[in-house]
Amino acid sequence: MGFGSENLDTKRFTDEMLDWVRGRGKILIVIHDNPDPDCLASAIALRHLFVMKVNREATIAFSGMISRSENLAMAKELEIPLTPIGFINFREFSVVCMLDTQPGTGNNSLPADRSVDILVDHHPMRETSKKCRWVDIREDYGVTATILYEYLVTQGVYLGTKLATALFYAIKSETQDLGREANKPDRDAYLKLFTLSNKKLLYEITHPKLPVEYFLMVNRALENTKIYGKLLITNLAQMNFPEMVAEMADFFLRLEGIELVLAMGQYGDGMLLSLRTIRHDLNAGILIGVLVEGRGNAGGHGMMAGGKIENVPASPEAIHEAEDFLANRLLTELNIIDIKPQTLQGLREKRNFDEPKREV
Repeated sequence: MGFGSENLDTKRFTDEMLDWVRGRGKILIVIHDNPDPDCLASAIALRHLFVMKVNREATIAFSGMISRSENLAMAKELEIPLTPIGFINFREFSVVCMLDTQPGTGNNSLPADRSVDILVDHHPMRETSKKCRWVDIREDYGVTATILYEYLVTQGVYLGTKLATALFYAIKSETQDLGREANKPDRDAYLKLFTLSNKKLLYEITHPKLPVEYFLMVNRALENTKIYGKLLITNLAQMNFPEMVAEMADFFLRLEGIELVLAMGQYGDGMLLSLRTIRHDLNAGILIGVLVEGRGNAGGHGMMAGGKIENVPASPEAIHEAEDFLANRLLTELNIIDIKPQTLQGLREKRNFDEPKREV
């Protein structure tokens, strides 16, 4: 029931969904691998909704790891209860919810033989998602947490300070303070939640201490950067923290003159990649699908996307081959030919040379 914001009555949808949940057993909430603030906040919001409206607790399950310092601080400071999915006995649960991801996308660890009952997301609809019983996918929203915030408001549920802080930080980080893919509901939620959030907790989340490995990976990304005009590609090689590819993609998009960034890094048994753009004529979700076709899975939307190609071991040769494969596909798709890549140092020297000399 329900397939998108343009046809969805939130009050009716949540009323009927909660009535359906009320007559069933234990509830499981599955979020995507290596959770980010959006899925973390969405999960505790849905859990709170179940507690307040049907008097039922829910288990939040994830796979991968939370390694980005801001996300670790969020989970700790806001006391988000998380269970590794490997400890979950799926036979115990009568209701399975999935947030900020969809069945079959490759970025969640729900077993393929387990169906999803309640699905809430803001990424493009997958055909398999239409088989779920309760579906609320709003592609015009910038953040899944905004949808869950609307559930709470529509149902008249009280938001405590920690939950408000979690939802606010999710919108803040996902949209980069409303500057990226935020629509009116995101903006309205952001402004209302700001007044309810705990500013000291926000400071602790946004300014955590960083391990030395973080700075070593930043240095590696800087050294391995290749620039093709307005395109930047960077390879972090073997990574300690899977979230670093997304963070570096955002980081390098701030470089003057850059409009598209592909960041990649080897983690586990594959190569993770993140795509960011400021160009409205490109769709990052479609573009990244082209990059991984035949070798992995990916997902995303207009300005940001992520994915993984499989079977890339942690050897220099395999990592280099994966970089060449992805870079060549991207350059071909963008019709970038006969452009010699530059390093950051080379770009600086070129720009210094091209700048008109000032008269003394």
